[in-house]
Amino acid sequence: MAVALTKDTFKQNIESGVTLVDFWAPWCGPCKMQLPIVEELSGEMEGQATIAKINVDEEPEIASQFGVMSIPTLILFKDGQPVDKMVGLQSKDALKNKIQGQL
Repeated sequence: MAVALTKDTFKQNIESGVTLVDFWAPWCGPCKMQLPIVEELSGEMEGQATIAKINVDEEPEIASQFGVMSIPTLILFKDGQPVDKMVGLQSKDALKNKIQGQL
């Protein structure tokens, strides 16, 4: 299952390895379609990469820190640094390929 991040847990979760973070909100239609894909990916990538999500309504500081203007936005981090940013609905294969490219 994707890890729900807050401003208190964000840094420690992205500082090592590869982490995909889904910026979403409960009222966002495309986010509702993205979430099951992210959850499925979380199970498949367990032990290789961390899959996480941030509710932008609850954590606006993190969203603005990374320039998230529209959701869903998915940001791929490697050892704490953003290496890729995808805006809009993404397929599981596209996300998986991007993650594997950073492993």
